[in-house]
Amino acid sequence: MHGTGKMVIGISLLGLYSSLYAQISPPGLGEANTASWLAFGVKRKLDSLGKKQTLSYIALGRKSSPDDYNLVSKQAIIVLNHEMYHSFAPNQQYSYAVSYRRQPKYESSAPYEKEAIEQEVRVYGRYAYTFALGKRWKLKNTIRQEFRKFFDSDFHQTEENFQLRTRIKSQLTYNVSPKNNHKLALSAESLFSTSYLHDSEQKWTPFGYKEVRIAAYYMFSIPHSPFTVDIGYVDDLIRGSKSIRKGGVHYLAADLIWNLPL
Repeated sequence: MHGTGKMVIGISLLGLYSSLYAQISPPGLGEANTASWLAFGVKRKLDSLGKKQTLSYIALGRKSSPDDYNLVSKQAIIVLNHEMYHSFAPNQQYSYAVSYRRQPKYESSAPYEKEAIEQEVRVYGRYAYTFALGKRWKLKNTIRQEFRKFFDSDFHQTEENFQLRTRIKSQLTYNVSPKNNHKLALSAESLFSTSYLHDSEQKWTPFGYKEVRIAAYYMFSIPHSPFTVDIGYVDDLIRGSKSIRKGGVHYLAADLIWNLPL
C-alpha cells in the first residue's frame, strides 16, 4: 500500500477513535470508604458520518466495609447497560439508554454481612452541549433524566417503589496529545431525586440534592488497535452519609472500550 493511502487510513481511524471516546463512569455504591470499578464496553458506529452510535457494556463494582479501606472487600454491583447516541447538530448530542443492575445490601453494623439483594431496571435520556475552548480544551455540559424501578431478589416490589432522578454534569477535557488520542478529563456532577415509597401512605419524598461526584480521568487509545482505555478517580460525596465526614467514597475506576466500525 502507498504511503498516502496508509496516511489516509490512519487519519480516518484516529477520527473514528476520537469520535467514539467516552469513559464509563461508576455508579454510587452506598456507604464505604473506598471502591473499585471495572467495565468492558463495545461501541459501534451506526452511520458513515459517525453521528449515530451505540455503547453496550458490562461492569463490576466492589467496595470496602465502612470500617476498612480494602476496595475489593465486598461485591457491590453488576451492571448491564445499552445506550444509543445521536449527534444531531454541531456540538449537540442526545442519547437514551436502558440498564439492569444487581446490588447486594449489607447490614449497617459490624460485621456488615449481606442481608438482601436489590435489583434495578433503569431508563434514562441525556442531552449534552459541548463548547470548544481553543484547540485543546472542550467543555461539555450534560443534563440526564432517569427513571429507576427497584425490585427485591425475586422481582417483588420493594419499599422504595421507584425514583425520578436528575443529574447535571460539567466536564472539562484537555487534549494532551493527538498521538494515540491522549486526553485528560475533569468533571463534577450533582444529583437530585425524589422517590415514591410503597408503604402505608404511598407518598413521594421531597425532591432535592442527594450527592455530588467529582472525577478525574486519563484516556488513551491502544496503538494499532480498536481499543481505548480510561483510568480514573472518583470521589462520591453522599449527603448525610458517614463517608462524607471522611471526604467521601474514593473510587479507582478503569474501563476498556472496543470501538467497532460501521
